[in-house]
Amino acid sequence: MRRILGGSVAAALALVAGAASPLRAQMHMQHPMEMNVGPLGIPETRMGSGTSWLPDASPMHAAHYLLGRWTLMLHGKGFFQYDWQGGSRGSNQLGIVNWAMAAASRRLGGGQLQLRAMFSAEPWTTGSRGYPLLVQSGESYQGATLHDRQHPHDLFMELAALYERPVAPNLALSLYLAPVGEPAVGPVAFPHRPSAADDPLAPISHHWQDGTHITFGVVTAGVFTRNVKLEASWFNGREPDEIRTNFDYTSRRLDSYSARLTVNPGSRWSVSAWYAYLRSPEALNPDESLHRIGASALTTQPVGTTGTWSSALIYGANDQIGPGPLASSVVLESTLDLDGTNAFFSRAEYVRKSAAELVIPSVPPPTEYDVGALALGFQRTVGTVAGLAAGVGVRGSVNFVPSSLNAVYGSGTPAGAAIYLQLRPAGARERGMKMEGMTGMRGGSHH
Repeated sequence: MRRILGGSVAAALALVAGAASPLRAQMHMQHPMEMNVGPLGIPETRMGSGTSWLPDASPMHAAHYLLGRWTLMLHGKGFFQYDWQGGSRGSNQLGIVNWAMAAASRRLGGGQLQLRAMFSAEPWTTGSRGYPLLVQSGESYQGATLHDRQHPHDLFMELAALYERPVAPNLALSLYLAPVGEPAVGPVAFPHRPSAADDPLAPISHHWQDGTHITFGVVTAGVFTRNVKLEASWFNGREPDEIRTNFDYTSRRLDSYSARLTVNPGSRWSVSAWYAYLRSPEALNPDESLHRIGASALTTQPVGTTGTWSSALIYGANDQIGPGPLASSVVLESTLDLDGTNAFFSRAEYVRKSAAELVIPSVPPPTEYDVGALALGFQRTVGTVAGLAAGVGVRGSVNFVPSSLNAVYGSGTPAGAAIYLQLRPAGARERGMKMEGMTGMRGGSHH
């Protein structure tokens, strides 16, 4: 067991370190980039996961280098954590939540081309069933619905190309092609939201909001100005299967579609709304399709001279085609980074989930339950090692289930806790507030 855990730790640290380290011996020409600006003068800090937008003021941790005509961005994060979830359905686990990304961009044909690759070692570092998380639901393992656990991310999280080209002084077109990527559904995915930057655990509303952030087959076309983006996607609606290291293309075509409107009214806000039709998303229920709708408001505000306060309010709902009510979710999350060293974070959630999703066999599967979660945490950056900033953190949570589920969960308020070591690139903390009005430099991705 010790050898397996040691190998998992080494794999995850190597993955994150590989994404964040300069690798000077292998690069002929490299210069740190303080700031990057893309088409129409839009700063790099606006780019979220997939083609989504963040507030321009969002903090960013990444390393940038010039390789000839290419701008290279290296990005990643790892949480080496002990996760304890109490109650009758709880368990505990030592593991590593992680992802690493490289993005290369350059001018091409009057526009900008960006190539992206993002990976995760979670199939090995959290295991095939993922990590314990009370009241969580979504996806499957060995032919059974996963419940009270967060599934691991796939090895291949994104392999994509994005091309953006201005066609007028304040108008541009974009095309995103991804064998693995994220369609225009939901807000910026939770691993990449500044409001959740220091929280190692996923929202329990994940599959009502941003559950499509790893999709095997995506085409997205968009039109945007400096402040507004309208985009549409055609994609494979099936969620990833339990084999987390392969490409999920078996017998599935691009069969689902979505549209999203995003408005950035100023440097500190980003507001979105979306609609999607997902054909047969769950492998265990191939005859069930659904509509997904939602809206989000993301903001980053300055705190003192070096701090930021990033928050998100997100509504997402699934409407299963056929009989049954709309199942809604709401999350409010926030990270208060006081000075680049000390950060407090919180998350409050409400979700309506069915007995089938929570795996409550004693009642009819369509039975609905209102569940919730409240989490609070603190992280302190303690230093740097091998080009990585290291932080230690603690997270406590309490979950809320109706009295009819007390016997299932052991109480109406089962609790959880986690302690962790976080590693991420130790580059300068860029703040979009200082970038307003700057134009003309090459851009990358803020994943």
